[in-house]
Amino acid sequence: MLEDICRELNNWFDEDPKDGTPMRYFGTFAIVDGTIGLSETGIKEGQYFRIVGSVNNDGIYQYPASELTDEVFDGAVWLMLVPKAVISLDEDIEAWKEKYGAVDSAAMSPFTSESFGGYSYSKSSRSSSSGVDASSGTWQGVFASQLNKYRKIRAI
Repeated sequence: MLEDICRELNNWFDEDPKDGTPMRYFGTFAIVDGTIGLSETGIKEGQYFRIVGSVNNDGIYQYPASELTDEVFDGAVWLMLVPKAVISLDEDIEAWKEKYGAVDSAAMSPFTSESFGGYSYSKSSRSSSSGVDASSGTWQGVFASQLNKYRKIRAI
């Protein structure tokens, strides 16, 4: 889910906080026994990183990753400094998707109200318990206000 969030935000959290330069390392990387050696990058245990340009392993992982598929690839590794609030938001989105994201969920219905045979109902625009809009149908819509502070403008 973190990869989907970063893609939606157009923000990979890969900039050095000191000077704003991207923390991206390009070259030939070897994944052996399910792990990738990144000690020369200064990555810390538990830190997230993104692999780009791999045939089998493109995506976001937490260091040290041990579930990678062995290969040698020419590509890039991006170190990520994901804020704790975004990790927490990732967990909230996963929980929301579990509860409301099913195809048969009322939140996924394109209708906000129905009336038939003397019966009618309207979906609330706000969940009384959480204060989030579960009727928008997508996690992007439901969590837009929390996501927007991390959003980066897309270059054309």
